[in-house]
Amino acid sequence: MEDKLNGNLIIIGGAEDKNGDKSILKEVCSKIDKDKEELVIATVASGDPEEKGSQYHKIFGDLGVKNISILNVRERKDAFDVNNIELINKASIVFFTGGDQLRITSLLGGTDLYKIMMDRYNAGCIFVGTSAGASVMSDTMIVSGPNDESPRKCTLKMAPGLGLIKDVIIDQHFAQRGRIGRLLVGIAENPQSIGIGIDEDTAIIVNREAEFKVIGSGAVYLIDGRDITYTNVSEQNQEELLSIFNIKMHVLKKDDKFDLNRRIP
Repeated sequence: MEDKLNGNLIIIGGAEDKNGDKSILKEVCSKIDKDKEELVIATVASGDPEEKGSQYHKIFGDLGVKNISILNVRERKDAFDVNNIELINKASIVFFTGGDQLRITSLLGGTDLYKIMMDRYNAGCIFVGTSAGASVMSDTMIVSGPNDESPRKCTLKMAPGLGLIKDVIIDQHFAQRGRIGRLLVGIAENPQSIGIGIDEDTAIIVNREAEFKVIGSGAVYLIDGRDITYTNVSEQNQEELLSIFNIKMHVLKKDDKFDLNRRIP
């Protein structure tokens, strides 16, 4: 089976601890030489990039990272700016903050900055995303959908993501916002993909072999639709409840691992 990715990712379900032990953000910092290598905070998703940028700049600085830059892309023209391209070109970690994931793809897609991001990723740069920055990592992402509801057909808005990891759909703030129903719809519509729901203050660390380990205080939920025998998903009768047979689910906690290639915990 073809590998799901070529590089390293840390994908965070949002609302990671920023005031206490900061275990997930410490793990991010541990991936680089904090005295020499560059960490770039990408605030593309945020409607308030100055606040987000300064918040994470202080956190990563307090955790010992010496070289921190902030990538602010507010308009597509900023994604062609040579200074922004140079920021990514020298980065060892790129950290996407939360906000609106569609802002990330609509501002970066097809630009020079996106191209250099993919080049750096393939060269081994670590990409990290929290909340909206987590959803955007996959090739297909959930943009919006109902929370805390039984799954119904045609209730999701989906779009292409950055494509850093293939054949998965990632959802965040998972248990806290009751998103199991919408991820089931996403997998019913895309049964070739694995659904990954990540709780708040929880993350997965994905290695080059497409295996990941769970860190943080919550759970990670894997929904595998490969063996689905029946679903009623279609554009007809859109308000109907979703019916789906023979779908597989795993629940993982801290230190549990999952092999995305073999689809086994």
